[in-house]
Amino acid sequence: MTPFDMTQGKHVSVLLNESIDLLDLEEGDIFLDGTLGAGGHSALVAERFHDAVEIIGLDRDPEALKRSEERLRTLTTSAFFRQESFKNLDQVLEALGVGKVNGILLDLGISSDQLDAEGRGFSFLRDEPLSMNMDPNDASVSAELILNTWDEESIELIIRGFGEEKLSRKIAREIVRRREIKPFKTTFDLLEAVGAATPASAKRFKIHPATRTFQALRIAVNGELAALEEGLEKGFEALESNGRMAVISFHSLEDRIVKQFFKEKAENGAARLITKKPITPTDEEIERNPRSRSAKLRVIQKL
Repeated sequence: MTPFDMTQGKHVSVLLNESIDLLDLEEGDIFLDGTLGAGGHSALVAERFHDAVEIIGLDRDPEALKRSEERLRTLTTSAFFRQESFKNLDQVLEALGVGKVNGILLDLGISSDQLDAEGRGFSFLRDEPLSMNMDPNDASVSAELILNTWDEESIELIIRGFGEEKLSRKIAREIVRRREIKPFKTTFDLLEAVGAATPASAKRFKIHPATRTFQALRIAVNGELAALEEGLEKGFEALESNGRMAVISFHSLEDRIVKQFFKEKAENGAARLITKKPITPTDEEIERNPRSRSAKLRVIQKL
């Protein structure tokens, strides 16, 4: 079992070999992992190149960063780690004195470790505080704040826009009705509200009725889509000529942004598409890791 085999832990890195293969790194390159997470992708780079490729790992979650740093230190001495959003990768590179990089990976969404971690409010399987912040030390906004203070129209727009939830209006109305009786405090409070607004017929689908609402609030709390747009622009600017950027998305909103950004760069002659169509997990990977089923990998090369 290799050091980068993530089946030992909770989180399993998605499209692991495909993404690193398509980055086409070489000895002497600099690789920026903008979403370090459990460190699986960076660990594979370290396993393949040892100290011959410099790794820069970023993550907003200090707990994830600490775990991955400890793990990667056993594989390479040529790695640097920063608690930071990839939307600020330009600031990190400047602080490190790095001009350009040869490969960038963004593995979007939320890791299994974060989803399963207690006390963060990402999962509706446990009754816990409604935070949903990737950085647990950032209390500027939370799902609890949104649910208890934002108006019904704004809540509906979040659930519909970020969750693509057809029942967004009913769910928003139920949230506002319930908070007048009792403020939202925990994930089960929200779960009950979604359940009350969901007809019995909709509860028979494979996806849990609360999935899209929880996703929408997480995206809103962390400003994920705005960060993605900013990170793509800054990442492309930071690439060396012939450098590549790989992005793994997990829902249509993310993939739409990535697809359009890559398309525009290719059409104006600034880049070429390495993947004409997104690469998706094999049936074998999905069977091994069901959470990978919605993943899409797109790769672009700067000219």
